[in-house]
Amino acid sequence: MSDENLQPVFQIQRVYLKDMSLEQPNSPSIFLEQEAPTIEVALDVGAEPLADGVFESTVTITVTAKVKDKVAFLVEGKQAGIFEARNIPAEQLDPLLGIGCPNIVYPYLRANIADVITRAGFPPVHLAEINFEVFYQQRMQAIADAAAAAPAATDGAATTH
Repeated sequence: MSDENLQPVFQIQRVYLKDMSLEQPNSPSIFLEQEAPTIEVALDVGAEPLADGVFESTVTITVTAKVKDKVAFLVEGKQAGIFEARNIPAEQLDPLLGIGCPNIVYPYLRANIADVITRAGFPPVHLAEINFEVFYQQRMQAIADAAAAAPAATDGAATTH
């Protein structure tokens, strides 16, 4: 009986749109522009514990479209999910929250952002697939690099006193 209670558990409790904002600072004149906008996309992911074995995972995307030097629109969306993750080995939990959960949440966010942009009167922006494993590895490397640089900065500060 106790072995059953120690089985790994991973379940989606809920996926929801946590935040969505749209700005069109140059409307309606921007609709008269003939030039195609340039699109910039920024991505962020996060995870935090809500209760024992329950976590919220978030994916935030910011899409900025500019025509020449004018912002046509700026859309920021944050999609979240509540996930139950129990009896998962510690070395597997962080990748699960940083890769697995964003892979589940992201398609919902892509659809919501495309919908908002279309409803704002612009042609839809179809966001590309994201390899969250590569994104996770890049974040871990950046954290490792920052940690490696921090002791050197601390040592330098300590010797100047």
